[in-house]
Amino acid sequence: MTQRQPPAPPPIARKQHTETQLHGVVLTDDYAWLRDKQNPEVTAYLEAENAHAEAWMAPLAALREDLYKEMLSHIKQTDVSVPFRDGSWWYYTRTEEGQQYAINCRKPATPQTLRAPSLRLTGAPTDRSSSVGWSGARVGDHETQPSEDHPEQIILDGNQLAQGHAFFAIGATDITDDGRWLAYTTDTTGFRQYTLHIKDLTTNETLPGEVERVGSVVWAADNRTLFYTAEDEEQKRQFQLWRHLRGTPHTEDALVYQDDDERFNLGAGRTRDGNFIVLESASHITSESHVLPASDPEGAFTLISPRKDDHEYSIDHRNGLWFIRTNDRGRNFRLVTAPVTTPGEWTERIPHRDSVMLEDVDLFANFFVACEREDGLPRLRIHRFSGVGPEAAPACEISFPEPAYSAHPHINRIFDTPTFRYAYQSLVTPSSVYEYDVATGSSTLLKQLEIPGGFDRTLYASERIHTTAPDGVQVPISLVYRKDKHGSPVSRPAVEGASGPPLNPLYVYGYGSYGYSLPLGFSGSRLSLLDRGVVMAYAHIRGGGDLGEPWHDAGKMLLKRNTFTDFIAAVEHLTASNYGDPTRVAIEGGSAGGLLMGAVANMRPDLFRAVLSHVPFVDVMNTMLDATLPLTVPEYEEWGNPNEETYFKTMLSYSPYDNLRAASYPAMLVKTSLNDSQVMYWEPAKYVAKLRTLKTDNNPLLLLTNMQAGHGGASGRYDYLKEIAFDYAFLLREWGQG
Repeated sequence: MTQRQPPAPPPIARKQHTETQLHGVVLTDDYAWLRDKQNPEVTAYLEAENAHAEAWMAPLAALREDLYKEMLSHIKQTDVSVPFRDGSWWYYTRTEEGQQYAINCRKPATPQTLRAPSLRLTGAPTDRSSSVGWSGARVGDHETQPSEDHPEQIILDGNQLAQGHAFFAIGATDITDDGRWLAYTTDTTGFRQYTLHIKDLTTNETLPGEVERVGSVVWAADNRTLFYTAEDEEQKRQFQLWRHLRGTPHTEDALVYQDDDERFNLGAGRTRDGNFIVLESASHITSESHVLPASDPEGAFTLISPRKDDHEYSIDHRNGLWFIRTNDRGRNFRLVTAPVTTPGEWTERIPHRDSVMLEDVDLFANFFVACEREDGLPRLRIHRFSGVGPEAAPACEISFPEPAYSAHPHINRIFDTPTFRYAYQSLVTPSSVYEYDVATGSSTLLKQLEIPGGFDRTLYASERIHTTAPDGVQVPISLVYRKDKHGSPVSRPAVEGASGPPLNPLYVYGYGSYGYSLPLGFSGSRLSLLDRGVVMAYAHIRGGGDLGEPWHDAGKMLLKRNTFTDFIAAVEHLTASNYGDPTRVAIEGGSAGGLLMGAVANMRPDLFRAVLSHVPFVDVMNTMLDATLPLTVPEYEEWGNPNEETYFKTMLSYSPYDNLRAASYPAMLVKTSLNDSQVMYWEPAKYVAKLRTLKTDNNPLLLLTNMQAGHGGASGRYDYLKEIAFDYAFLLREWGQG
């Protein structure tokens, strides 16, 4: 298509030559000076890039506004979540039209006889998620929802807490067993640096005194003792566990545990039955757990099994037995039990299976749920106990009707319960919450997210296909498209010389790192592309966990290039099979998925029309050679340690920043945030600055920096929609639809 010239030349960053010598190789870097966040010249450069990006996109202002209104029309702006029972209360969140943030609320439950407390193990926020939930004493009745007659209590109103802040997020939360005291953490910069607060829910007053850099929080059974983890100041590693006695100054808090191994992060929570506090210390490939009776908060923690390299395990408790998910016999994990009195005596409950990944175990009084992944798809298998011992009846599996979907446990706070709640959604089915009756094996839909704006599910279809990687491995791909807009033959090789309707624009998303399984959820925002005929594909490439830990192993460390070649093979297969126009392929990835974007753009720039890269990890060598940065040392177990020559050469072979060259590159929109704590802003800034001096094409290269957010972009739901509208307008223009 004809290129539109930019309204003004793009900003050109000055060069300041630096060199690093290692393993006989000289690494050159002309833009290392962009790391100085306090330098006014750095701020000026980022703002100039923002101005350039906005000027380039100015002719698309009407399209951006249309996209925003479309996406907003598919959101029920005033809504309420499915309430869940926890102790003497029903908890839920609701949103109000015009308000950026959710409101966390509760209502009193009908008085019932309290059973033993039951708490879910919750951990500290990580690079992929944050622990946001409520935990406290459980009630073993089955009232289905709060009474409309009971008054609502607002626990946390994100809109009030966010006042005066451009960014706001709630991190970890926990409520005492008696339902009175709330511990919660907040981030007001996007740097994922959380501050601890304690609130009296009877008076709605927040206690004086705060603690900075807090991760996970958990109350003991006395309703007064709070345990919390804290991070160090440089590497953002949760390395300490502290004990606080409510009502005393934080200066009197006691340091309970400190982990000095830079690979490990701490997380704390309670077993679902509420009997034990669990402190987990974990690296990417190794973990260990320490336990303490929740009724004895000043006691000593006991180690379940000492750490051993490459051994990961997690625990829960029922009737004097530890239930331990462990990978000691294979990468896909097995389940064993062990007496509390002799935790080293393990009895196998579910064996290791080469084709089935045991991702998690949700333990209850009368059954447990094995959360598994088989053939790249999640499975929920219910195992009922036949009595008070560890024996269980044959498993029952919850069935799901679609070829590609996402399913996982929902909020389950009651330990002694006959039902289990789970969440389900797919590329065409909105987010849904079901309740499964363990005795009858039947599921009841409690709520499906309402999609206003004329959404008709029957207009859309999803598929799951496979492509063959260069080494012969079969790689799954999930697709979604609007059936009446899809003009090309589906699942059929192109025939040379054949005529027919024009091929659709093709969008392909990828990640492929950390063993993270690509979720296949519903998106109301996605409808804006689907309704314009875009075919959207999600490549389940190696390096992710879609086919278990061996799938992860086959795309990390010395085998990382498999991630990139899998993705290229997926795109080639989709265009060869007429799923989309080979001249109109756009790809997207973020964070480690941004590394994927940079790598494949270097390897096959001819294959893509446009690249959308969010907070991209593109300066691999410089980042992994700097042990003072957050994540670097722990991630030696994902990428390798470049101080070792073998890993150095492998990483250098694909590092996007180091492999930029004089060539014609696709159109690119590169987005970052000034307060990103996971991938520092200077990585994408340096990448764009260098690429500007090398690319031989006239395609747009835009760098957009959110100067007030972090790794996840804007925190407000309306602001976030505007960011998506910007992205989609960029892609639609490159597809010739802007």
